Amino acid sequence: MARRVSLPAADDLFRPTGDGTAAEGKPQSAPTSAVRAVPDAPTEEKKGASGRIRHDEKMTVYVTSQELVDIERTRLALRADHGLAVDRGRLVREALDLVLADFAENGESSLLIRQLTEG
Repeated sequence: MARRVSLPAADDLFRPTGDGTAAEGKPQSAPTSAVRAVPDAPTEEKKGASGRIRHDEKMTVYVTSQELVDIERTRLALRADHGLAVDRGRLVREALDLVLADFAENGESSLLIRQLTEG
């Protein structure tokens, strides 16, 4: 019976693993890529998107082909232009957090209410 090999995800490969010094105190060589993983948790004291943690709940969302392409283009632009390696789930959680925070703060004048009432 063949065993399945578990390979690391891209975020695991590009995540910083230390402060830039080796165990002997000598500086490590510079990374070959400018891509960096997004921090596991927000650094500010605020309720935000859950970040890179194990999620216990799952929700299926159906999107159009164009919406999926837009999400993927945004993900690739974050990586290419800003050096942020995020997966599609993280991107969607961050966008959802922004919309929900805007709704909580602005209520009737929020972007969510405007979008839902215009359509």
